[in-house]
Amino acid sequence: QVQLVESGGDLVQPGESLTLSCAAFGDVVSIDTMGWYRWVPGTQRESVAEISDDGSTWYRDSAKGRFTISGNVAKGTMDMQMNSLKPEDTAVYFCAAHTYSGTYFWGGGTRVTVSS
Repeated sequence: QVQLVESGGDLVQPGESLTLSCAAFGDVVSIDTMGWYRWVPGTQRESVAEISDDGSTWYRDSAKGRFTISGNVAKGTMDMQMNSLKPEDTAVYFCAAHTYSGTYFWGGGTRVTVSS
């Protein structure tokens, strides 16, 4: 089992920056990928960025150039620096961990609101 705890969500103005953090506990050695997803009520949860145990990263198009994911998957730590935030980035952001056995674990979410 893996437990995930997110932090860093806040209310910010358009153009400002925010850093989200995630810490994994439990069977951390079983994790091969960590990532950030976001959800807006009435829509499907979408992946935002991922980092693998080999350090490779992936971003959705709308995050490229603005968001930077970093971390140490082997230690179960992950951050995401979000710059130039837009109102459409408003969502609940979830930390996710994927294990070598194919299981996903989810954090409880942290709310990001971008509004003037």
